[in-house]
Amino acid sequence: MQTTASSFVPLWDRQAEWERRLSMVREARQFLYQSLFYIEYDAYGREMLDALLEAQRRSVRVQLIVDGFGQRLGGVLMTRADRAALSAVIGALRAAGAVVTMYRPPRFVQRQLAGGHHVKIQVSEAGEAILSSGNVTKSSFEEWNEYAMAVRGAVVPVLLESCALIGGVVVPEHVAQLQAIAAAEPGDISLDYWFCNPNLDQGLTGALGWRGPNTLTDHMIEMVDASQRSLSITSFYFKPTELLMAAVLRAAQRGVEVEVFHSHRDALPATDLAWIAAAASYSRLLDAGVALYENRHGEHSKIVVVDDEWAACGSYNFEDAAHDRLAEAMLASRDERVVVPSRAIVDGLRRDPDNERVTSEAMGQWPAWVRRRVARYGRFKRWM
Repeated sequence: MQTTASSFVPLWDRQAEWERRLSMVREARQFLYQSLFYIEYDAYGREMLDALLEAQRRSVRVQLIVDGFGQRLGGVLMTRADRAALSAVIGALRAAGAVVTMYRPPRFVQRQLAGGHHVKIQVSEAGEAILSSGNVTKSSFEEWNEYAMAVRGAVVPVLLESCALIGGVVVPEHVAQLQAIAAAEPGDISLDYWFCNPNLDQGLTGALGWRGPNTLTDHMIEMVDASQRSLSITSFYFKPTELLMAAVLRAAQRGVEVEVFHSHRDALPATDLAWIAAAASYSRLLDAGVALYENRHGEHSKIVVVDDEWAACGSYNFEDAAHDRLAEAMLASRDERVVVPSRAIVDGLRRDPDNERVTSEAMGQWPAWVRRRVARYGRFKRWM
């Protein structure tokens, strides 16, 4: 949908986003909503949870919406003691009156196939919202590249309302309060807000056999198809659903300079399966002329820049799960105040020594065991 912002603050610097997130929680006096894929019980998770608990105890209506599958997946990175401690803190939040939701989609098959939400929104009664690519984890704030946007204006109540589509209980009076603030601060930054939760549109078999449409994926395809000169994409691991992959290949084949920045195999120590799912398509991309880069410390931002004139940023990873299993959200704009920061990020990534260019020659030097894993498991890309 079309909306506007009165203010747009890019948050590429990790500590700048963290400080802004914490300040919003600590300064909240009436309500605070936060949605996450998962929260880790590390220094960042503990500090955020403590701030949320303090807010609830001073009578702020706190609502935390965490994806059930994402939290279970992230729990693999935690010790048993940390998982128990996290559960205890969440219990304390609930006991204090906070609404803590572990979102699980309605269908049994959806839950079995890792359906859920991947949207990261934070908003308070002060009239500002943060839409981010990252979660509350050390990985997001000290290791991987992430990109967030702090916005004010008419877009803020729109972001809050979408929380109701990922398991949140959005209070109408809170939406009205944010709308009143936006009316007093008319904005001229034109934005498109793209949101889709495919779980709400599927039948008993969930993602199995589902053909869409996913309106967010459709917008992404339209954006890629509109490119004439250049197309820059960042994603955690680049393994898009086939319709979107075909659009990227079309762009490269018609002469668009396409570049993709995503993560190296070593960026996710817990498993290499996500990288394998991406690596299975490397030959197709390189043959089409796509410039492909791997970031050793991890690229977790989700940015698309078309012809240096149009940018979209948010939570949508280029992967099958973003199309048929996970709710996702993106903000898009042609306004220079949105496009210029994204363009600067891409320019920086191109020069970053942590980004290694993938070539056919480099692929030929992969160890035999890596080639075997890609050949064996790459065919299951949709589920990795």
